[in-house]
Parts: sequence; structure tokens; C-alpha cells
Amino acid sequence: MAKAAVEIETTAPRENADLLGHGAAEKRLLTAYESGRLPHAWLMTGPRGVGKATLAFRFARFVLNGGTSAPGLFGGSPDGLSLDPGNEVFRRVASGGHGDLMTVERGVDQKGKVRSVIPVEDARNVVSFLRRTSTEGGWRIVIVDSIDDMNINATNALLKILEEPPKDVLLLLISHQPARLLPTIHSRCCHLPLTPLGEESLLTLLQQHRPKLDPLEAQALARLSEGSIGRALQLDAIGGLELYKALMDIVAHIPGMDIVKVQAFSDRLAQDSGGDTFRTGMELLLWWLARMINGGARQQLPPPVVAGETDIMESLLARRPLAQWLTLWDKTSALYNSADRANLDRKHVVISVFSEIEALTS
Repeated sequence: MAKAAVEIETTAPRENADLLGHGAAEKRLLTAYESGRLPHAWLMTGPRGVGKATLAFRFARFVLNGGTSAPGLFGGSPDGLSLDPGNEVFRRVASGGHGDLMTVERGVDQKGKVRSVIPVEDARNVVSFLRRTSTEGGWRIVIVDSIDDMNINATNALLKILEEPPKDVLLLLISHQPARLLPTIHSRCCHLPLTPLGEESLLTLLQQHRPKLDPLEAQALARLSEGSIGRALQLDAIGGLELYKALMDIVAHIPGMDIVKVQAFSDRLAQDSGGDTFRTGMELLLWWLARMINGGARQQLPPPVVAGETDIMESLLARRPLAQWLTLWDKTSALYNSADRANLDRKHVVISVFSEIEALTS
């Protein structure tokens, strides 16, 4: 039986007073609110873990507080959407006790298991909530985290409120994969894309969340996570950087693969009954291959995550054309995607991938 995903110790979005690296998105929301013509639905898109939910709760608190936030540098107008954690609205939102804010997420079922989707009943509850009178005479706000998790019936039910919204309602819809959403969802929302965080922003956030982290390891995690603080914290929690170093140690000796190291790495990925380590290791391998291929195509290799990585990429790219490396990536991706569906032996999958790399470079 699969174990639960690795828990990451960090501040929940509804409790988080800090937002870094998304000043432009924050300013756009503030401008829309101050215009007096605030769109009733926003589709907040971007990679998982970059701060979309944090921004959604930040904006919700600002609106529920009457459009006032912390004063600017010289008093007067606010610089953004921030609210002091001691503010009553902030505390009520953080505790889930504000009557005009509803949060929709997968949650757990009656047996305590995380639901695979957001069901239609939850979407119907949104419609009912937004059609009620505000408990405090102001806005009624719903945050959906994420709309990607809604099944088709739930999405269709939500469309009713998107098409005919009552007065003073605000829907903040979070999406990690907006391309999968119905065109009708896109057409009825104002789009707010959030870009990956820059390396400096990630390093600042890692310092806040993991103050004891070695600076070089923090930089490596920042580059591995590609702009997602959530991904960086997840990799730190599961030992992703150590997996990546072990991976680089293997490919550094290809051709002439060290079978003992491959066996040890394969055992490490296969022995985790929940599959988190296997998925992380395989995703890091695919990410590294894609990074090498893209760098080769641009004739500019990316900044190294660990020392010596650039030399490894240059050596491998010199042995075979990019087209052959791309074919290898396709085969590796297909094998990884079929591993869980076909219940393949994880150790065999990992060894097979390294054998393919060895064969390609020999």
C-alpha cells in the first residue's frame, strides 16, 4: 500500500503573510480593485509551488478588509496587498473562520483518505455560497485550489456562477495546468499568470524556511526546483539533492558505467514502498536529460547544479547527435510513465535506463 506523500514543514498559504517575486501580479490585482471594476473571476496560473495560493489568500484578505492594507513607506496608500498578521481579518482567514470566504480543495473523504478529485457537490456548494447574502455586508470570495482537480461535472457546475455571477462576488481559481481546462473556463476569467521565481528570490525563501541549509546546497536546490519554492522544499524533505549527486556520479563515468553504483542507486529508488523516491529520482533524471538537450540545442549549457556537471554534459553531447539524445529522452519518459500503470519492477526500470545511456555512448 502506497504511503502518504512527504510532508513539508512550511507556512500554509492562508497563514502566510509574505509574498516574494510576484510584485507585478500583486500590482495588477491592486489596480483592478482600485479601478472599481474588479473582474469577478481570476484564473491564477503558473508552475506548482510558486505562490499562487499565497497570492490568492493575500488578495482575499485585502478585499475582505475593505481594500486597505499595510500603509506605504510614507503612510497613506498601500504599496501592495499585505495585511498585518495581527489584523482581525488576517487572523480569521488564517483560522478558516471568516464567513465570507470559502476555500475549495480536494480534502479528505469520510475514511480520512485524500480525495482524487473535487466532486460536483463541492462546486454546487460554491454556487449556493455565492448566492447567499454576505454575512458582513461586503464581498463573498471563493478560492479553488486547484480547479485542475475538479471533475467534469464539478467544472460544469462552476460554470453557472462564472456565466451569471451575483454582485460583489470574487472567484480566485488556481491552476497548475491551464491548458487542460475547458475553453469556457478560460473565456470567463481574467488571466493572471505567475512566472517561476528567480534564483535570488528562491534563495531568500530557502533562507527563511531552511535557515540551517548550507549556502551551496541552497543554490543547488534553487536550480533544481526551476523557480518553485514548493518544489525546492519538497526536494529538501525527500533528499532530492543527494539523489541528484548520486545520479551525476553515475553519468560522470559513462561510458564505462559503474554497475555497483547503478545497483546501489536502483535499490535506493526501488526500496521506498510509497514510490516517492522512485518518482523523484526518475523525474530528476528526465529533467537533467532535457536540460542537457536544450542546452545543446541552444549551444549554451545551463548553470551547473553540482560541480563538474557542465563537463559531463559536454562529454556526452560530443558522443552522439541531439536527435539520438532526444530519442533516449522519449524512451525513458515512456518507460517511467508506464512503470506504475503496468506495475513494472522499479529496480529493473532504473537499470534499463542507465543501460540505454551506456549503449548510446559506447
